[in-house]
Amino acid sequence: MSREIEDRPQPLLEHLIELRTRLMWAVGAFFGAFLVCFYFAKQLFNLLVLPFKWAVSWAGLSHRNVELIYTAPQEFFFTQIKVAMFGALVIAFPVIASQVYKFVAPGLYKNERAAFLPFLVASPLLFLLGGALVYFFFTPMVMWFFLAMEQGGGEGEVAIQLLPKVSEYLSLIMSLVFAFGLVFQLPVVTTLLARVGFVTSQGLAEKRKYAIVIAFVVAAVLTPPDPVSQIGLALPAILLYEISIYTARIVERRRAAEAVEREAATEQESSSETADAAKS
Repeated sequence: MSREIEDRPQPLLEHLIELRTRLMWAVGAFFGAFLVCFYFAKQLFNLLVLPFKWAVSWAGLSHRNVELIYTAPQEFFFTQIKVAMFGALVIAFPVIASQVYKFVAPGLYKNERAAFLPFLVASPLLFLLGGALVYFFFTPMVMWFFLAMEQGGGEGEVAIQLLPKVSEYLSLIMSLVFAFGLVFQLPVVTTLLARVGFVTSQGLAEKRKYAIVIAFVVAAVLTPPDPVSQIGLALPAILLYEISIYTARIVERRRAAEAVEREAATEQESSSETADAAKS
């Protein structure tokens, strides 16, 4: 009975109405969060600039002011819109994910729902963990790397100072957050694939050397062209791949234990039926 679908058959029109309702809730949550974030866009952007300030301090340049520039009249306005959209997506994600789950859940078996819910919780948490790693460590490290290229303008030198554009700085930190957030989904994806039997822990372990190469290639594509951010993304990706192998083994052990329990229950049921038949 645990594998029964609780949803009653619905015509196509009712499914479309349900889809429209879920989309309205998701879009409404995003739009509401966007308005709030746009109102506080400057404050949010100042929060995103904090890693740059930390990098200035790490580089021993605490005496200088942290300055960003924009070279087009509309540049900072559109940057604020991007900040608001970024913040709205983060804030509204729980609502969007819950609406997706409510639309899909009626078509799932009970045991599939129970298996899907932990991943629905783990996915945003891992994304936030990757974003926090970017915010508190890798962005300051990347900016420190770029600040180290400055010239003070001493004897025989031209003064060269880093003055990032607001749009380019935002693009940098957003690309790092999305790159790390996506990479941190690796355990979730591989565990789901292991549950449905698409991958095995042994197969993942055997392809470890290819995964290491792919990790560095993906890091080179998703991050800015500096070694700090590329190595900084590749190493966590490799670590997460090892965690994925471990989680796949856990899934396989649980599946084997469930198979043993089902076999024992079947044998017990067969024995009970045989005993009842003998009595009759």
